[in-house]
Amino acid sequence: MENIKETMLHERHLKLGAKMSPFAGFDMPIEYAGITQEHEAVRHKAGLFDVSHMGEIRIKGPDAMPFVDYLGTNRITGVEFGRVMYTILCTPEGGVIDDLFIYKLDYTEILLVVNASNIAVDYAWLLANKKGFDVEITNESDDWGEIALQGPLSASVLEPILKMNFSDLYFMRFRTIEYDRKKVILSRSGYTGEDGFELYGKTKVIAELWDKILENPNVSPCGLGCRDTLRFEAGLPLYGHEMSREISPLEAGSGFAVKLDKNFIGRDALQAQKDQGLPRTLVGLELIDKGIARGGYEVYKNGVKIGVVTTGYLLPGRDHALALALLTTSEAVMDSIVDIQIRGKNVAAKVRDFAFFHKNYYRKTL
Repeated sequence: MENIKETMLHERHLKLGAKMSPFAGFDMPIEYAGITQEHEAVRHKAGLFDVSHMGEIRIKGPDAMPFVDYLGTNRITGVEFGRVMYTILCTPEGGVIDDLFIYKLDYTEILLVVNASNIAVDYAWLLANKKGFDVEITNESDDWGEIALQGPLSASVLEPILKMNFSDLYFMRFRTIEYDRKKVILSRSGYTGEDGFELYGKTKVIAELWDKILENPNVSPCGLGCRDTLRFEAGLPLYGHEMSREISPLEAGSGFAVKLDKNFIGRDALQAQKDQGLPRTLVGLELIDKGIARGGYEVYKNGVKIGVVTTGYLLPGRDHALALALLTTSEAVMDSIVDIQIRGKNVAAKVRDFAFFHKNYYRKTL
């Protein structure tokens, strides 16, 4: 059996009493005080996540920018430095290999942050498609640590620690800073729908920052359990659920990151899909009757299967369970009633958007 990896914060999680479980090849904290308590902590105060299982791949060389532009659906050439870019790697058929974040460090140097379960796949894909580009590709995932501080109090917690003011650092922007004479990438981003920060650096400095941040009584350590409920409530996709090699980014509602007016792998397939009309559409579902629709549950209309649930939860403070589902586009009619098959029974649900929560990102006001 493959060895389970541990992040540099593993012993700290055990001392904090975390419930641990294998995830993407790592032994990761699922919860500490409980998913509901941690979910609410992020929504009202601040929560700290260990996300060091994520992968970091460096692209270096004269063709770094055109190479990443060709590999991903989003456009990065011409985008100013200091901006975090979201992009998607597609197969030639338009399926999703992974979704990831781009940090343009220089004209010739880019850091890709990829999903933990796809590190090896992404790295192999990059290497397989580098022909004709003058780039050097290095998988640095084992050398990096990453933590995410999320919630409305995040800035007030972090500013005195880093001795910085973040009033001019807006959502999806980053800067390289020094902490204890070590370089750290500070990014105003996250996966919860709240204001917050992600900090990347060598494992030792990230461990130091974890300890320092948790000294603040307004910060709760949080596990991957509430990370999923939070991203779901914010309507953010998860690879393997809302997008996959069988689900295109257009079907997944991520068309904002697909620039069809440039060349990239999978572009022709996605253009054809758009021209012909999307066969499926991602929607939100709000259950009318009691029950929780889990990923994989089938959705019916008048006895005919029209789709499948990708993620579903009864969220803290909610009376009715919610779900994300891929439905046949012709049946994805807002406010229409459908049936979800839950344990052999049909449970009624209303089709709605998946803006379950108003995101609280720190954006520049005009």
